[in-house]
Amino acid sequence: MRKTTFILPVLVIVVVAALSALFIVDEREKALVLQFGRVVDVKEEPGLAFKIPLIQEVVRYDSRILSIDVQPLEVTPLDDRRLVVDAFARYRIADVKQFRQAVGVGGLRTAEDRLNRILVAETREVLGSVSSKDILSSDRAALMLRIRNAAIVQARGLGLEVIDVRLKATDLPSQNLEATFDRMRAEREREATDERARGNEAAQRVRAQADRTVVELVSEAKREAEVTRGEADAQRNNIFAQAYGKDSEFFEFYRSLTAYTRALKAGNSSIVMSPDSEFFNYLKSSTGASE
Repeated sequence: MRKTTFILPVLVIVVVAALSALFIVDEREKALVLQFGRVVDVKEEPGLAFKIPLIQEVVRYDSRILSIDVQPLEVTPLDDRRLVVDAFARYRIADVKQFRQAVGVGGLRTAEDRLNRILVAETREVLGSVSSKDILSSDRAALMLRIRNAAIVQARGLGLEVIDVRLKATDLPSQNLEATFDRMRAEREREATDERARGNEAAQRVRAQADRTVVELVSEAKREAEVTRGEADAQRNNIFAQAYGKDSEFFEFYRSLTAYTRALKAGNSSIVMSPDSEFFNYLKSSTGASE
């Protein structure tokens, strides 16, 4: 009974020590075995690993590709047009031992703070060496590649590998936006004024051409009317002449009736003439004009 009482705690201690000596490395992480703060082993392959209980400890780090948002910064390109740049980077822990030596117990937070300073400095240096048109153009991949290549060299000292750097947004500072909008508005108003002026000029040309066409059409119509009227008068006179030539007495009768119609209207001025006047020849005679 005494042996059992003694052996049981020993077995428990042995089991606990054995379990504490085992640890599992996930495929998404890398592990360091530390002994009194010093790196004694690096575990990068997934699987079961061992350490000395109580003396050694395990520190795990993510081995996947990580992302960091670079602190927005204001840059001044060569043309002195200030821009606010917002960027992000992709990175991973390439050398976990060097990473531990560089950042100590600070871990990823300390590493990202230092990486952020590197990216800010390189972004400001690269973008400050070109014009704002190059930064705002769609073909700015070369600029991002320059920033990444420069950051890769400095990030190696942290045990990090910078995989990519991208510019998310490139905007004007808030204090410059209103002035830029005013300039754009003035430019659009000037373009609108020019368009209206060109439209009015075109309208004047169309209106003048229409007025000229109206005058020409009216003149041509009047000319044709006068020609037609002249031809009709000539035709009428020719008909009268032919009729007079065929029967002069009828023509005299017709002219007398026309004269009676015009002279003997109601409301005409009163006239006084002798009953023996030749004007009344066809009124007094039943056979025609008196001899």
